[in-house]
Amino acid sequence: MEPMETLSQAITRLRGTGYHIDYRANDRELLECDECGAVFDPTEMQVDETVRFEGASDPGDEAILFALDAGGGHRGLYAAAYGAAVSADDIAVIRALPD
Repeated sequence: MEPMETLSQAITRLRGTGYHIDYRANDRELLECDECGAVFDPTEMQVDETVRFEGASDPGDEAILFALDAGGGHRGLYAAAYGAAVSADDIAVIRALPD
């Protein structure tokens, strides 16, 4: 059985395929580009890949990583805690992302 990919390995892999921007959830339930400050409605993002991570011994190590495309060259990554540690802003954005 092949070992599971770590968060840092997934980020490196996706950066190598063109996801160079970092997104973060803001307090208006939108995604914000850390590079240029542009703001995007998560309902209009294209989700190209979703990767979940679970800590081997600590449920607090759970995380989720999205490879997102907002169009116009805005391809980037959005990482958030997953499970009990997720913030209210992240919950709103994750729920709004298309399936």
